[in-house]
Amino acid sequence: MSTSNIDKKCKVCRRAGEKLFLKGEKCFTPKCTFERKPYPPGKLLSERKHRSNVSEYGRQLREKQKVRNTYRVSESQFSRYVKEATAAAGSNPVQELYMRLERRLDNVAYRLGLAASRSVARQIVAHGHITVNGRKVTIPSYTVQEGDVISVREGSRTSPLFLSVPESLKTKKVPAWVRLEPEKYAGVIQGVPKFDKNEMTFNLTSIIEFYSA
Repeated sequence: MSTSNIDKKCKVCRRAGEKLFLKGEKCFTPKCTFERKPYPPGKLLSERKHRSNVSEYGRQLREKQKVRNTYRVSESQFSRYVKEATAAAGSNPVQELYMRLERRLDNVAYRLGLAASRSVARQIVAHGHITVNGRKVTIPSYTVQEGDVISVREGSRTSPLFLSVPESLKTKKVPAWVRLEPEKYAGVIQGVPKFDKNEMTFNLTSIIEFYSA
C-alpha cells in the first residue's frame, strides 16, 4: 500500500475521531498516526485538546462517513443501499442496510479470514482470486445469498497472498451467519446477518435519518 494512501486513511480516522480500518491496516500498528495526533487534521495547537461542538447534522454526516470508510463503499453505492433499505416493505431499515453491507462479497471474504482487511479483500475479489459457487466473481459489491459457497480460486491458492490462510483459518472466529471450511479455503452463507447495536459501533439509525432529512 502506498504512503499517500496510508496518509489519506489516517486523515479519515482523525476526522472521525476514532480508528476505522481495523486489523490488517496501519491503525493497529506502532505507526498509527491517530495515536500521536488524535485530533482533526488542520486544527490549530490551541484547538487540539477539545473537539469542537458538532451539530446533529454533523454527527450524522460523520457517522455516515465512518461506515462508508469501514466498508470501503462509494457514496453512490452507499446512498443506493440506504434507498433500498428504506424502501423495503415491512422491514427494519437498519437491519436491511446492515444486511446489504455485510453481504457484499469483499466483506464476506474479509469476514471469512481470506483477507486481512476489507481493502485487501476488495483487491483479491477484483483480481479474480475469489469464486462464488465455483464461478469467478470480480465485483467486490456482488451480493451473496444464503447457500452460496465463497472460496479462494484453486489456481490462486499457491499465491503468496494466501500462503498463511490455512493456518490462520484454524483459529478464525466468524459470524454466526457463515460457516467456515478451512481445509477448502472456503465458507458457506448459512443465514442472514443480524444487526446488534450492542456489538456494533455504528449508529445506522442516525444514517437513515441523515438521508431522510
